[in-house]
Amino acid sequence: MAKPRSDDLERRGAKLRKMTEEELDSYFWELADKIAEPLVDLARTHTSPSIERSVLLRMGFNSLQAKEIVMRIADLGLLGKGAGNIVLRGSQETGSSIIEAGEEMIDGKHWDTVEHLFKGGKRDASR
Repeated sequence: MAKPRSDDLERRGAKLRKMTEEELDSYFWELADKIAEPLVDLARTHTSPSIERSVLLRMGFNSLQAKEIVMRIADLGLLGKGAGNIVLRGSQETGSSIIEAGEEMIDGKHWDTVEHLFKGGKRDASR
């Protein structure tokens, strides 16, 4: 035998039964936004190496290149700046294509530029 509900479903349901279809739709999206808001905030402020590798893959790098670039960015503590953003800004600074800049970064070049751009550090011409 089913146990009767001891919550306030009937009281809350009465509010919904009085709403028009448009009001229900609006209320649904309002609640959906409330539920999703913490996830959206988290996505804005947090990333992971796998997310950053995925971004680089979509920019045209292969998986080995993406892994190497992300690893170097993480070593500098700049993962939160976005790997794609870092490679893009590096390419803009050096005047090379995104792929060229990324490949050069894999070869150890432009990290002084990256640090200067994202950490505000001094540039070292030997790097």
